[in-house]
Amino acid sequence: MDKIASFTVDHDLLEEGMYISRIDGDVTTFDLRTRKPNMGDYMDNVTMHSVEHMFATLVRNSSIGDRVIYFGPMGCRTGFYLLTRNVEADAVFEETKKVLRGILKEEKMYGQSKKECGNYMELDLEKAKTECEKYLKVLEGKGEKNDFTYKGEKI
Repeated sequence: MDKIASFTVDHDLLEEGMYISRIDGDVTTFDLRTRKPNMGDYMDNVTMHSVEHMFATLVRNSSIGDRVIYFGPMGCRTGFYLLTRNVEADAVFEETKKVLRGILKEEKMYGQSKKECGNYMELDLEKAKTECEKYLKVLEGKGEKNDFTYKGEKI
């Protein structure tokens, strides 16, 4: 049986950053890696859930919102996947930083009611802000351009 693409990435070499995980026609899957894998520093469920609510809301209301297919957490709790259609990687990189900055300015948690969410009690805006601030610093450290490749691999 063939391995799925994400299992072919050497997670021992993976650092925090933003990568192109795969391209399927006009759909690009971005790996928003907020933590180095297998180091014991995993997102707790409240943080992961809270970032998902905030980022998904803001990115779908951004300049690329109509081309966002999906945003959600990785099962390993070291990052998120963002799937877009027909958007240049550099534009997604810049919009991701804008969304993270926007989260830091927010004063309310989106979707935090029983009617809107299946686990509305496990949301915390401050935890989302802490995670997003840390990740924003990683992305800003990349400068204006990001490589998007896993340790020299070709896309």
